Amino acid sequence: MKKRFTPYIIIAVVAFAFGCSLPLLTSSTTFNSETESVKSEVPSLTAPPEVPTKVTFAGETIPLDRYDLRERMDRELMAFTYMHSTTMLTIKKANRYLPIIEPILRQQGVPDDLKYLAIIESSLNTLAKSSAGAAGMWQFMQTTGRQYGLEVNNNIDERYNIEKATVAACKYLKEAYEKYGNWLSVAASYNAGQARITSELSKQQAEKATDLWLVEETSRYMFRLLAAKEVFSNPQRFGFLLKREQLYPAMKYNEVTVTTGIDTLANFAKQHGISYRELKDANPWLRQDFLQNKSGRTYVLKIPTKESIRYNPKDTKAHHLPWIID
Repeated sequence: MKKRFTPYIIIAVVAFAFGCSLPLLTSSTTFNSETESVKSEVPSLTAPPEVPTKVTFAGETIPLDRYDLRERMDRELMAFTYMHSTTMLTIKKANRYLPIIEPILRQQGVPDDLKYLAIIESSLNTLAKSSAGAAGMWQFMQTTGRQYGLEVNNNIDERYNIEKATVAACKYLKEAYEKYGNWLSVAASYNAGQARITSELSKQQAEKATDLWLVEETSRYMFRLLAAKEVFSNPQRFGFLLKREQLYPAMKYNEVTVTTGIDTLANFAKQHGISYRELKDANPWLRQDFLQNKSGRTYVLKIPTKESIRYNPKDTKAHHLPWIID
């Protein structure tokens, strides 16, 4: 019969081995991180980002010396900093989509900083849809989308049309600003609804939404907006290092205007030298494989150019991003 090692013997052996190696672990040898550590392609450091003493948003200075404001900002800065893949991917997408959004905000008379609403709403995902039914980059509900001029039905859903949805968002934002006179309160209403914010401002006898006791989602929402501006204005400060060619380049399109229906979008795409997938990706507001258009409306379909379809790092331009590594 073979002898069996009892648990006590095993423990004793492990303890002896650890005891013998302990002097090696606790020796006076200094660890040299430059020569002895494994070098990573992706530099990583776990440390909290510094919370600024104040931030500016849409022309307003927001002091962060009050403990609750500072801690709310701290939480959102850390969330953006350590949600690595989501933040990195959104920074890449920003190079493609912010040049579309920014001119519309300017034309509509809305401060440029409100572009960060689209970032925190959808991470600039053109196909974003929430469990509650909000859709598109600006996350409109069906009723609200229709209220602000978007066509929403089974065949056409303009909540997924970046340009038209941005114009609709501007209409909402300007309307809310006339009521509140404060852009962070406007942002809170974008999340919770104007009725709720107006009611809480009155009930809690407050002048702006940052001073309200709200449900956690809305309370965080305003500081996610401020944190998004901090991080996306200078990603390097938060450990995100990107080269110009790693950004998603702006797409170039030819436009085709139609006033009738299209029986088969796959055939339409083929006639214009692209795939059905490429047509749908460029026009996500087309929700089915055909365009109905019984009322004879005018629609503009984007046809990506051959140059845009084929990735060429030399053609990738950084959209006013001074922090890019070249």
